[in-house]
Amino acid sequence: MFSYTFQWNQALARLPRMLDGALVTMQIAILSMVIGVVLAIILTMFRRSGNRALSGFATTWVEIARNTPALFQIYMAHFGIASFGIHLSPYMSLLIGITFNNAGYLAENFRGALKAIPDTQTRAGRSLGMSEIGAFRYIILPQMLRISFLPMTNQMVWAILMTSLGVTVGMNTDLYGVTQDLNALTFRTFELFAIAAVIFYLITKAITLSARLIAARLFRY
Repeated sequence: MFSYTFQWNQALARLPRMLDGALVTMQIAILSMVIGVVLAIILTMFRRSGNRALSGFATTWVEIARNTPALFQIYMAHFGIASFGIHLSPYMSLLIGITFNNAGYLAENFRGALKAIPDTQTRAGRSLGMSEIGAFRYIILPQMLRISFLPMTNQMVWAILMTSLGVTVGMNTDLYGVTQDLNALTFRTFELFAIAAVIFYLITKAITLSARLIAARLFRY
């Protein structure tokens, strides 16, 4: 017979700590996206370079990121490289794992965006005296980022949700880790994780709504 007694007051009393954890979650997600975008642009340039070594490196990165679990990538960042004497904090391991994943997915998104940009634009830039890198930077890159803007938003949402995997490597300062610790102290499992779920939902909805507003303002034409 159902005998669980809800005690929301105990869970709500821990809300400040959970909000602090949410800030850490957002910090990791934002950092992983910023670094991931930069790496994805580099990987995209490698794949376009015509150099087989660089292209092969970029393709391998993308294939591993997109075809292995994110948990595996975080584990390798924490436990895998520890085999070589490199020991990272849970925070750094989580950041590296999510960044690796973001860069792989974003590089593939950028590759798809490039297909929507006619090659004639690069040739036009070259005819004006631009180098190939210059044409990519000033002509192709802005269009590529514009086309990829909404997929980048989806990846940001995914990065927020991926932070919950940090608990598997001992991360306890993000939203999920804080919730897990509070649950061990209070045994208010349903209440705490329900509140955490609402916080995750509000964060992701805020991101998607903000992205739509930004896109409507910046990409009106």
